Amino acid sequence: MSEAQYQIFQNVITAAEILVYAGSLAYFFYPFMMCGRERQRNIRKKVLMVSVAYLLIFLAGIIVPIEGWLRMVLLAVILTASSKYLDMNPKLCFLLLIFFLCLQNISRLMSESLYHVLIERFVWNQTQITIIFRNAAVAYSIYILLTLLIFAVMLRLLRMKLSDCTLEPDMRELCYLGLIPVAGLLFVNVISRLFVAVQGNEVFQLYVQHPAFLWIVPLIAFLFYAGMIAAVVSYCQMAALREEREKYFVKEQQLQALQERMEEVEQFYTGIRRLRHEMKGHLTNIRGLAESGKYAEMEQYITKMDAGIDAFELTVKTGNAVTDVIVNDKKKAAEKAGVMFQTEFAYPQSGKYDAYDIGIILNNLLANALEACEKISGKERYILLSGRQKRKFFLIEVKNSFEGEIDLDRRTNLPTSTKQQDIPQDHRSLHGIGLSNVKREVEKYMGDLKISTKKNEFRVTVMLQERSGHNE
Repeated sequence: MSEAQYQIFQNVITAAEILVYAGSLAYFFYPFMMCGRERQRNIRKKVLMVSVAYLLIFLAGIIVPIEGWLRMVLLAVILTASSKYLDMNPKLCFLLLIFFLCLQNISRLMSESLYHVLIERFVWNQTQITIIFRNAAVAYSIYILLTLLIFAVMLRLLRMKLSDCTLEPDMRELCYLGLIPVAGLLFVNVISRLFVAVQGNEVFQLYVQHPAFLWIVPLIAFLFYAGMIAAVVSYCQMAALREEREKYFVKEQQLQALQERMEEVEQFYTGIRRLRHEMKGHLTNIRGLAESGKYAEMEQYITKMDAGIDAFELTVKTGNAVTDVIVNDKKKAAEKAGVMFQTEFAYPQSGKYDAYDIGIILNNLLANALEACEKISGKERYILLSGRQKRKFFLIEVKNSFEGEIDLDRRTNLPTSTKQQDIPQDHRSLHGIGLSNVKREVEKYMGDLKISTKKNEFRVTVMLQERSGHNE
């Protein structure tokens, strides 16, 4: 192999390597792009955009000499600026790119030692030019293949760990997760400049002067990778704990609200009993007014009685005080918002269910349905609630009209909001926890939660199983 042929070979390998990395970057970004049904049509364009951005920056570096760090900065600017088109958080977009570039560099650093050994043994000890270039081409091929193999394994594992949690880092979390990969990039940049250094007439080669670095440098590179994995796992654990705390907080708030409403219900029933006792006196007063011919005063008296009775009216009777309160409250809220509310809900009489558990399920399902209906304008809006006992199972179903699309969280398989920008910053962490709390209650009864959509109707079906030994 001649020098010209070796140069062509190296250019071809470099171009192929850039293509592989461009595809790998799109593969790394793909799970974190929003993929709702309408957006699914554009997912190929998004993937292509990520790949093309990488190709343009790094192929341009072959034609026009550009420092490696400058190419990274340009790529970071392009992808972060395109985060809205990619349906990604800009901080997440930047973080993923930093992870990717760090893996790309430390994988090369890990295989650099083997490349040095191959060059020393099979290239520099040869005398014929053709054999030198041939062996150099073989050594370079092995080096690139090993680099890509290490990179692929590390990238796959890191993507799996990142997929274990919902990544929505704030600035502090971005600094925490990005610290190690940034340090890794700086380390690679420094150590690469020390591989071969020329001072006057002397040539300094790191691995020749310090053979121990043949295994020390790859080890340090691996430790950077291990640190990245540890940081991601730690972040996911903290995110899971934070999510559990938020769910518990919301559940406690709901229980407290239910208990406060139950106190109101107690007052409600006390008022009914008092009204019953007072009814004879009211009838006597009405009779007296009628006998006296004071019909106007009698009409006013009856009007006041009607107002007093209306205050104690529950239009929906479910068979349980807790579910009575929730269903009637949501019905009144729906009617006030102009949403049709129909119900055929009967509380199970088996005594194997906790009223507050069912109350939390109903409260969350109906609140979500009402929220979805309130976002609809100019169309029929409705909520249909049903609940019935079927042998040892209790089925709850809520149907409601909705418009838009449903995105499923890749971890929980529960719907997530596609309009996070409409939610106040202070409440975004609590948004979407309702169905998570429903799922938690369902799991207590070894039940099932099924979510489906048909045209413009959203349907949630909950199946609860009787718990032995539980008495309400």
